[in-house]
Amino acid sequence: MSIADIEISARVKALEELLTLKGLVDPAALDAVVDLYENQIGPKNGARVIARAWSDPAYKKWLLEDPNAAIADLGFTGAQGENMVALENTDGVHNVVVCTLCSCYPWPVLGLPPVWYKSMPYRTRIVRDPRSVLAEFGTVLPDTTEIRVWDSNSEVRYLVVPRRPEGTQGMDEAALAGLVTRDSMIGVTEALTPEPAAEGAP
Repeated sequence: MSIADIEISARVKALEELLTLKGLVDPAALDAVVDLYENQIGPKNGARVIARAWSDPAYKKWLLEDPNAAIADLGFTGAQGENMVALENTDGVHNVVVCTLCSCYPWPVLGLPPVWYKSMPYRTRIVRDPRSVLAEFGTVLPDTTEIRVWDSNSEVRYLVVPRRPEGTQGMDEAALAGLVTRDSMIGVTEALTPEPAAEGAP
């Protein structure tokens, strides 16, 4: 975690404590809202969208052409997700998302934005030197791969469709969804690779 991230976290914690002390915030209710967006309305929704796209070519085509309708078809709608664009990562093109002005983010499919996404270092550096920033997340791309940086705003929000990992043939949607992370749908990482089967397993 960067110094900027620590400073933001400290300010948020101090504000929460002050509001709680004044009786304006119920910590239990706040925890419930955070849990809702982090674990229910959060990245698990987006993971289901990606898993469906990996499994169903017709759905993938629909997602890329009309993401709002395709995402809504799985029941994921709401504020901050009205105008979506789906970006497909390929062997030759890697997409990554930022909001240079603030922290515009597709809550219905990704949940709450991570602290680093809102930090000034990320918002400025990913635009100037995306390859280096991606490397810091562990994503080292070939020099031949084009990196496209997309600036989210109040009018449009983006969902990256990461490349389907090798070795996932035959996996069902639930298993595939387990390989999709929030960070891979922002584009700072790839999807997870499946664990190798244990020796002697059927």
